[in-house]
Amino acid sequence: MPWKNQGGGPWGSGPKGPWGTGPQPVGPRPPDLEDLLRRGQDRLQQIMPGGYFSGIGITLILLLIIAFWLLSGFFRVQSEELGVVLRFGKHVRTVQPGLNYHLPYPIETVLLPKALRVSTISIGMTLIEDPARRGRSIRDVPEESLMLTGDENIVDVDFTVLWRIKPDGVGDFLFNIQNPEGTVKAVAESAMREVIGRSNIQPILTGARNVTEQGVQELMQRTLDSYGSGILITQVQMQKVDPPAQVIDAFRDVQAARADLERLQNEAQTYANQVVPQARGRASQILQAAEGYKEQAVAEAKGQSARFLNVYEEYKKAPDVTRERIYLETMERVLGGSEKLVYDGGPSGQGVVPYLPLGELSPKRAPTTGPQSSGGNR
Repeated sequence: MPWKNQGGGPWGSGPKGPWGTGPQPVGPRPPDLEDLLRRGQDRLQQIMPGGYFSGIGITLILLLIIAFWLLSGFFRVQSEELGVVLRFGKHVRTVQPGLNYHLPYPIETVLLPKALRVSTISIGMTLIEDPARRGRSIRDVPEESLMLTGDENIVDVDFTVLWRIKPDGVGDFLFNIQNPEGTVKAVAESAMREVIGRSNIQPILTGARNVTEQGVQELMQRTLDSYGSGILITQVQMQKVDPPAQVIDAFRDVQAARADLERLQNEAQTYANQVVPQARGRASQILQAAEGYKEQAVAEAKGQSARFLNVYEEYKKAPDVTRERIYLETMERVLGGSEKLVYDGGPSGQGVVPYLPLGELSPKRAPTTGPQSSGGNR
């Protein structure tokens, strides 16, 4: 047919259809890969004298490859990391954060564990996503937190362990244990159960938390060191220590009763501290008064005895005179304060009857407050 010689079909030459020109390319055309390779080869031939297949070209290519290979040994250690350099898989050194260098692969390789970061593991509780609060909430894990005490009670313990890698134990951490977090968690739960099993429930719930935390930390560290784990336990924190939920109300009543008991004991001790010193002061006062009375009585007795001895010495010198003087002084002392009627018994007294109301004949006197004489009327 005549249209076959036109090179484009019945609609003319080129990729045309019955409605005009054919389909046009949309957007920029991608570069031709063969064209790029050909241009690169031409430039490389211009740089390398004699072409890149000559001896000098091959040498330059090998030098470039060796340079890139040597430069691949530079690496950077971040602030929380330590670089562990392995030579054919063997630990040879540990490098600090910063820019460092090791022999290129496959001679030496480097591992970058976060050895300077303090990690946290929670036992007895777990954090779960809470869409309602748009955050995380804590959920209790009873199979981890319920423990048996030494006095056969059950206690619910939630605690947190803070740990990190020892600076000189990075190699042990990488090669001696396979699951570090699981190992620390298992050791922490075992150590806490052992310490709780040796203790009574009351000290654990009240004032022995620090002792319990210290005991768990020391036991964990000894266990992990025996494993050669290269892990350092920095702190153990007991978050919650309560009786089981089934008996917590009764336990709180017991705690309230014990608090009342301690309060009453403190009040009684306060009252005793107030009364006992007062009683001791009064007793000391009475003892001092008695001591003073004793000294006074002894001094008076000694004085009277000394006076009696002096009188006795004078009596021995003149017994009659001394006897008369003592008699007169005694009669004066006895009869000095009494009322007296003197009857001489002479002839003028014949009219005195045997009974005479002498008390009515004498004038009445007002009673005196001083000591009365024991003598009668005469």
